[in-house]
Amino acid sequence: MTQTMTAEYDRLSGLGEDEVVTHSFVRDVALASGKTLALITLDNGRDHTRPNTLGPATLFELASVLDTLRERADAGEIHGVALTGKPYILAAGADLSKVQEIPDLETGRQMARLGHATFGRLSELGVPSFAFINGLALGGGLEIALNADYRTIDSSAPAVGQPEVFIGLIPGWGGAWLLPNLIGIENALKVVVENPLKNNRLLRGPQALELGIADAMFPPATFLEDSIAWADRVLSGELKVKRPNEPGMIERTVKWDAAISIARKTLESRIGTVAKAPYKALELMKAAKNSDKATGFAAEDEALAELIASDQFRASIYAFNLVQKRAKRPAGAPDPAVARPVTKIGIIGAGLMASQFALLFLRRMQVPVVITDLDQQRVDQAVERIKGELAELREKGKINPDELNRLEALITGTVNKADFADCDWVIEAVFEELEVKQAVFEQVEPFLSPEAVLATNTSSLSVEQIGAKLKHPERLVGFHFFNPVAVMPLIEVVKTPQTDDAVLATAMAAAKSLKKTAVITADTPGFVVNRLLAKLLGEAMHAVDTGTSFETVDEAVAPFGLPMTAFELLELVGLKVGAHVLDTHHAAFPDRFYESENLHRLAEHGRIFERDSKGRIKGIDKAARKIVSGGKSVMSADELRRRIEDGLADEIKRMVDDKVVSAVEDIDLCLLLGAGWPFQMGGATPYLDRVGASQRAFGDTFHHPPIRGVAGDDSAD
Repeated sequence: MTQTMTAEYDRLSGLGEDEVVTHSFVRDVALASGKTLALITLDNGRDHTRPNTLGPATLFELASVLDTLRERADAGEIHGVALTGKPYILAAGADLSKVQEIPDLETGRQMARLGHATFGRLSELGVPSFAFINGLALGGGLEIALNADYRTIDSSAPAVGQPEVFIGLIPGWGGAWLLPNLIGIENALKVVVENPLKNNRLLRGPQALELGIADAMFPPATFLEDSIAWADRVLSGELKVKRPNEPGMIERTVKWDAAISIARKTLESRIGTVAKAPYKALELMKAAKNSDKATGFAAEDEALAELIASDQFRASIYAFNLVQKRAKRPAGAPDPAVARPVTKIGIIGAGLMASQFALLFLRRMQVPVVITDLDQQRVDQAVERIKGELAELREKGKINPDELNRLEALITGTVNKADFADCDWVIEAVFEELEVKQAVFEQVEPFLSPEAVLATNTSSLSVEQIGAKLKHPERLVGFHFFNPVAVMPLIEVVKTPQTDDAVLATAMAAAKSLKKTAVITADTPGFVVNRLLAKLLGEAMHAVDTGTSFETVDEAVAPFGLPMTAFELLELVGLKVGAHVLDTHHAAFPDRFYESENLHRLAEHGRIFERDSKGRIKGIDKAARKIVSGGKSVMSADELRRRIEDGLADEIKRMVDDKVVSAVEDIDLCLLLGAGWPFQMGGATPYLDRVGASQRAFGDTFHHPPIRGVAGDDSAD
């Protein structure tokens, strides 16, 4: 071990005390050419549910193994080195539990340097190095491979990528410099920035090969044998590896800077400028155009250390743990064993929302689905619409012809409620009016078995009141989707005082089958997401009604890092819907929620923004500005921001005290998955603690201690 690594060991060794170490096992492989390949297998000794991760102890061991192999290469004992992983997994990247424990900026810097020093050895062995990507390879796991001279990949590899910006970091162990210099800037931007910000989209094996991340791809049954034989051909000189984006072939004069510029503008329009990590990644990748490896790695060290120490990273890890861990063990859920089987689904309503439900239930649960409405024509149109969507999926290659035929056979329509008799699950998708929802359930209940579950997709009405006319209200549960149904991952499962455990368990099981995250909420106005959005949107409308400009409201809300402004959100959900939501919450909590007559006027007008022919915002519509004019109590952006922060902190505390959900973590989980609240904010509560809103609202914090950065971080969100 070098003197530098010994110093790093002294500082980082404490972080590895309880680390699940991924060991580096070495065996020599005799090649057909007569040469010898040293094969390293990374394995933490656990099954596939605990992927290989890369903590300090793991990195020190790998560095020591590579040093030994360098000595053997110098002695002529080996002619190449290859690295692969345990079955199905190369590595899932850095051990985030260890990264969280980093106490200060300098330790973060040392952790970054340790990764570079370890992986960098793969290109300094004196013999060619190979990475056999045999499965999952994320973050640091992929960066191991990037530091090798050659790469093969398993065609069944399910998840390959650099997801770091998704959790407030950057590819800091070589990825920000190596990847654009390997596959070109446009492809690298897709992997490092674009995919992580699309709900952490990852690559499969064939996609990684197409982008140039891997040099060759082999089937899973013979992957290791084929990779070893391929490496032998490279070592013997029989095979010369050609890459479409060899360093001398990558266009650097115009395309590189243009791609960075386009990516920056896209980021600004999609996520604003609050999140640090994506922009830091852009800076590093821009600099990778002309810098050498040593300079690029040093820049990664500084950037990674800064981000590790930041508030945003700590909040991102909190959010990541909510989504990866808490979401899989829903608080307050009954024993899954009491859930009832769902073998047929009924949908009341034949509009666009009903069609979205049907398509989702068909694809995920693959059971018969029957739709009903008032007249056969509407029903027939809905069935044809759904079949048309299935045909489009077939054209895009997302389902095969056999699956298309099977799914088409499962969807039917009827106007006869008796056809619902064998349904286990019936969900309504009708107008958001109490009497309408009560009526449709009252009409269908006599035809259902006693075990059938009724679900309502209401977003603002009382689920208990919807079931007030049922003979068996205990069979009713709220099942609130978010638009677009196929994309948004959250379902609020609403439990009334009457909902029995079997019904609640069935709803949770259904959400899981739909590949959604379910959070159980009490039956209160707006549940979680809409209640807090109503607070935010109500304050925005109160501000413009009393004289504050639209632009100042946008400025006030910008530090929250939300994917769109308050008024863009209002137009997205529909101004009439927004007005209805504010009215509903004002009726329930008149002292805390604002109702806006001007919002009703804006709804009649039809818009807030003036847009071009492509729907892009040009500015505030003149008539809309006139509708809200006349107020005299102008607030500054800072004053309004503080008012919104304090109002949100107060409302969340009330929701926790009133047991709307089991814990404050469930509120953040809902905001992350149902409202697009940014990961780098951790939802709402870590931010509200940091800016002092929690103390101002109720004299305490939501989290103890508050979730914030570590010593040496002089940055601010």
